[in-house]
Formats: sequence, C-alpha cells, structure tokens
Amino acid sequence: MFRPMFAVSDAQTAAIRGAFDEGGEFSAAVELRRIFPAVTDNATAREYARVIAGRDPPPPPAPPARPALHEVVPLHATQDHPAGRG
Repeated sequence: MFRPMFAVSDAQTAAIRGAFDEGGEFSAAVELRRIFPAVTDNATAREYARVIAGRDPPPPPAPPARPALHEVVPLHATQDHPAGRG
C-alpha cells in the first residue's frame, strides 16, 4: 500500500504539538487537517498527529471485568474432600 509522504515545517510541528498538549489527540488531528487539507480521514489524521507530536498511540481498552469465580463445594461430604474428613 502506498502511503503519501509530506514535509512538516517547525512552525507546523509546533502548532500540532501545541494542539495536542492543549486539547489532546483529536485537537491535534483537527490542526493537522487544517494545515494539510488533503488528509481527509480522521483516523489517518490522528495517526499522523501522534507521530508529529511524538506521542505513543493510546493503549487498547481493557477487557470487561469478569465476576470472580466461586469455589465449588460438594453437596455431600466425601472421603476425598476436606469437609468429609473427621
């Protein structure tokens, strides 16, 4: 897949970093799209903004918490189970 390349000036980099620091990733993507109107995809703009701002991508969302599993206790005491001894 061909990915276009473009040059970013120091002033443009400062504007994108400033937007990132003040408003986060989405603000930086908006600023990038303002400077480079040919970047029309928000996901791509966010990726480019992260690269220009020198930031890591956000971590993936945590999986939903599962309820704790409870110990299974036999209904009848057996020789093999501690409750059956004694």
